[in-house]
Amino acid sequence: MARLDKYLWSIRLFKTRNKASEACKKGHVFVNDIPSKPAKEIKIDDVITVRKHGIRFEYQVLELLEKRVGAKLVENYMKEVTPLEELERFKMIKLAQKEYRAKGEGRPTKRDRREIDEWLDW
Repeated sequence: MARLDKYLWSIRLFKTRNKASEACKKGHVFVNDIPSKPAKEIKIDDVITVRKHGIRFEYQVLELLEKRVGAKLVENYMKEVTPLEELERFKMIKLAQKEYRAKGEGRPTKRDRREIDEWLDW
C-alpha cells in the first residue's frame, strides 16, 4: 500500500508532494468516488479522480510505487480512464485559451486585464 499524496506526486500528476496534499485537503481528489485525505492508503485497481481546471481526470492504479519515476515510466504504474467527453471539454478549454492570446504576446497589460474583468462581469 502507498499514501495517496506520495503516489500522485510519484506518477507526476503534481509537481510537488505538497501540492498533491493540498489538492486532497481541498477535496479535489477522490479514490473510488470517495473524497480522500493525503494519507489515504491506495491499492492496485483503485480509480483515482483528480479535478483540475474544472475537468475530472480519472486514473486506474496499475502498480504501487514509493519513489518518483521518469515521465516515460509513468504508463507502467497508472492507466488513464478519463471519459471521452471530459477529454473533449479539456481540449475545448485549451483551444479557447490559445485563441484568446497569441503565443509570445506575454502577460496581459493593465488595460487588457480591465477588459477581461469587464467581460467576465458581464
